Amino acid sequence: MESSKLFNFYRDRFSISPIFFSFTKTNYPMRKLFIVSTIIIAILLTTWSIIWTPALWSFVIFLPLAAIGIYDLFQTKHTITRNFPLFGHLRFVMEDLRPKVYQYFIESDTNGTPFNRQNRTVIYQRAKKVDDTRPFGTELDVYQDGYEWLNHSIAALAHEDLNLSPRVTVGGPGCLQPYSASVFNISAMSFGSLSENAIIALNAGARIGNFAHNTGEGGLSDYHLQEGGDVIWQIGTGYFSCRHTDGTINYEAFAERAVKPQVKMIEIKLSQGAKPGHGGILPAAKVTPEIARIRLVEIGKDVISPPYHTAFSTPLGLMDFIKKLRELSGGKPVGFKLCVGHKSEFLAICKAMIETNIYPDFITVDGGEGGTGAAPLEFSNSVGMPLREALAFVYDALTGFNLKKHIKIIASGKVATGFDLVKNFALGADMCNSARGMMFALGCIQALECNANTCPTGVATQDKSLMKGLVVADKKVRVANFHDQTVSSAVQMIGAAGLRHPDDIHRMFIYRRINHSTILTYGELFPYIPIGSLLNTPYPVGFEADMAISSAATFVPDYSKIAIVQVEASVTRVGD
Repeated sequence: MESSKLFNFYRDRFSISPIFFSFTKTNYPMRKLFIVSTIIIAILLTTWSIIWTPALWSFVIFLPLAAIGIYDLFQTKHTITRNFPLFGHLRFVMEDLRPKVYQYFIESDTNGTPFNRQNRTVIYQRAKKVDDTRPFGTELDVYQDGYEWLNHSIAALAHEDLNLSPRVTVGGPGCLQPYSASVFNISAMSFGSLSENAIIALNAGARIGNFAHNTGEGGLSDYHLQEGGDVIWQIGTGYFSCRHTDGTINYEAFAERAVKPQVKMIEIKLSQGAKPGHGGILPAAKVTPEIARIRLVEIGKDVISPPYHTAFSTPLGLMDFIKKLRELSGGKPVGFKLCVGHKSEFLAICKAMIETNIYPDFITVDGGEGGTGAAPLEFSNSVGMPLREALAFVYDALTGFNLKKHIKIIASGKVATGFDLVKNFALGADMCNSARGMMFALGCIQALECNANTCPTGVATQDKSLMKGLVVADKKVRVANFHDQTVSSAVQMIGAAGLRHPDDIHRMFIYRRINHSTILTYGELFPYIPIGSLLNTPYPVGFEADMAISSAATFVPDYSKIAIVQVEASVTRVGD
């Protein structure tokens, strides 16, 4: 019997409410089927319960499902569940399961994103300090465009002759308390984005491994300090932990915290790779008493982080700000972090350094591929210069102004393996920071739920029940192990090239396949410029326009000067 005839049969005999039968006039068979099925099942279960009383328990399952289906019939927000009552919810279940199914059953070891399984696995192995070797050769296609490698030397150095824990001294002419830093440190991740257990484990791991832990812009929390690991205090546009109630910087609060012995360096965040040029808002509902105390904000009010700093508005103002923070911290290293946007803006900062004789002690270059707990898709995908190009540019700019001798460069952006470190060292970095790599060491499984407060490993959540799964005593050792093993692998690779220290490597050591017949070194892709070549004209090729439109007095480029540069270039070509 067809469903419509069966439906009419029950309607005629049991006088079912007309409200249900209005749906029979629609063109949605699943709506009809749900109504008919619900009625039939209800009758059958009722009959069964009369015959056998324990069958009443079946209504515990049936009634909630029926209620959901009836709600679906009347709700107007979701077309799928309205047209397919109850069964439409399977779509949402499958959508939720899709990333997990894909990660565990479909993707290969080398095609997962943001981090593939091969990289995740080696991090887990090094964190647990188990065998991280691979059998049967590389899984990478060495003839694929973009494949990169390090050229080794016949005169390679023995591992026992290498310093597997190299250090870098950060501190320029104005620094009174230089910091001896590891070449690999924990990148910026705030308490609030990460759980308290995650922050504690990271800092405890930093103490064990003698490396540094960046607080992120969320403020200097108790959890960053309680384990005794070295801390880099990041100051963002919200000035958390050192702000007045109106959002401006509170220098007294800054000085009080900056002199703490655990705070080794101060980092001013101008922008970050995952969402450069984008501010943020902490909703009032998330401003708990603890968050309010740590960040120096008001309970129950939205907290705005603007996309710009209010303490300065020009490159010259940034230099004065750096100088003031250095003085208030007792002479500790002060630097800034940025994702490179307009090249002219960074050149303007360099011009301000020359004009004021004030230098940051370090500059953290964050690539556009950097991660965050939550960012708009367009910003993550399409805003900000990738790390490789940004790092080479910043190094060249500092070299061109003869400033590199005063300033250390930190590379940040999808750094997870020894080869990642080596490539960044070759492009000009003195040190590297890792955020997601350290999260993997904590147990992160790339569930991609950082923005939902449902992180299953207790890393990126404030849910106390999930947080309890992250055992600090175990994870702190894993963080230290991952750091130690990764630095060791990088140094061994450098030793294979016949070098002793990361400072010794340069761009000619790294090769990249451009296409099936073209291979170039980083030195050819990113040619060096002479020391001091940006102090006088003529400027190196590629720098002319940005040098012309940049000024120490403003971050805003003067594009009207581009025409002058083009005319000068035309005259030069005619003269040649």
